[in-house]
Amino acid sequence: MSDPVIITLLTLAALFFFAAGTPLMLIIGLWVVGMQLIFDFPLANVGSAMFEGLNSFALLAAPLFILTGDLISAGGIARRMSDFALAILGWIRGGLGMASIAACGMFAAISGSNAATTATIGSITYPTMCRQNYEKHFSAATAAAGGTVGIIIPPSILFIVYGYLIGLPISELFLAGIIPGILMVLAMMLACYWVSRRRSYGVVHAFEKKEVQRTFPGASIGIVAIFIVLYGIYTGIFSPTEASAVTVVYCLLAGLLVTRETKWWKLPSIFFRSAIIIGIIVPLVAVSIMMQEILAVIGAKEFVEGLLNQLGGYYVVLFCMMGMVLAAGTLLESVPNTIILAPILAPIAHGLGVDPFHFAVIFLIGDSIGFITPPYGLNLYVASGITGLPYFRIVRQVIPYLFALLVVWGIVAMVPDLSTWLVKFAGLGGAGLTLN
Repeated sequence: MSDPVIITLLTLAALFFFAAGTPLMLIIGLWVVGMQLIFDFPLANVGSAMFEGLNSFALLAAPLFILTGDLISAGGIARRMSDFALAILGWIRGGLGMASIAACGMFAAISGSNAATTATIGSITYPTMCRQNYEKHFSAATAAAGGTVGIIIPPSILFIVYGYLIGLPISELFLAGIIPGILMVLAMMLACYWVSRRRSYGVVHAFEKKEVQRTFPGASIGIVAIFIVLYGIYTGIFSPTEASAVTVVYCLLAGLLVTRETKWWKLPSIFFRSAIIIGIIVPLVAVSIMMQEILAVIGAKEFVEGLLNQLGGYYVVLFCMMGMVLAAGTLLESVPNTIILAPILAPIAHGLGVDPFHFAVIFLIGDSIGFITPPYGLNLYVASGITGLPYFRIVRQVIPYLFALLVVWGIVAMVPDLSTWLVKFAGLGGAGLTLN
């Protein structure tokens, strides 16, 4: 058989295994090895390329930020941030749901993980929302939707992966995600308010200044962690990786000595839980290095570029690429989606004249929307897991949030300054802090 036929059969076999539920890392790994054999490349290249691909100081930030999320959850810091948000918003109809989303934004600004955001904040706010007359499936959908900002508001684990794959400075990617991430939070809060007002959800409390003052000290522990990350990076005190390490130490000490909810004998289980997550992400990044080389050999980028360029001008191509990201996000988790599509679409967007930081934000917002889009929708599964509610019942209730996020995504795509203004204001503009 000819090489094109064998490549087609190999790809169809990979799709079959994907549909059968085989772990994606194994599918990509076997596809890469098969392509190496087809092109008669030495198999020794696979191991060496994977090792060199992971031999990066910058990638150390990912496991450290994941560990930070687990530490602030175990230390009770996330609960204190939720209490503070409720004290501020509890006087509004739907205030508890809005506070849940605001707490997700604050948690995301420390942990950088969508699933951790949904699981942690959802487990805190879901029981209270049910007690305060919120429909239980809507309560679960609120936690799932709030978690989408986990990969947009810095620090973001996926920004680290994206920057590593595309060769963009992580510090500037973090800056680019701040304004769009805030817009996502505000849009979802408005959606929550609209639904709650129509359905009379929640119990409205009078605004109490004393309650705000009471809850602020606890929330300030998390606020200081956010300050450490952002101030340390953008004053040049830390690199992103060093900032993640400092934040881990801070959250560990805060949980042990300040809140005293982190118990030293529970630390092994906390570290192990973080290791499980990074053990899923890192092998995918490793095999992606080889996959990118194979895709370059077979001309995947040129094929997609030629196909898109036949469709029309700037916005037509841009929206088609956004459609590809969203479609892939309905089937794939965010990391493999980024690994597969970002190296193909980012150069096409650059050739189209799209600012690289602007496109990074567009790409990752589309990725984040995939967290609440069936049939995959990772955050929906997480919300279903922590609440015990049927997956598809939660899907129906997430529609208002999905619509709000799609509106923000379109606005961000049409207004590049929302993603690039802070980068330009900081005077970085592509020549600032590097990956390491």
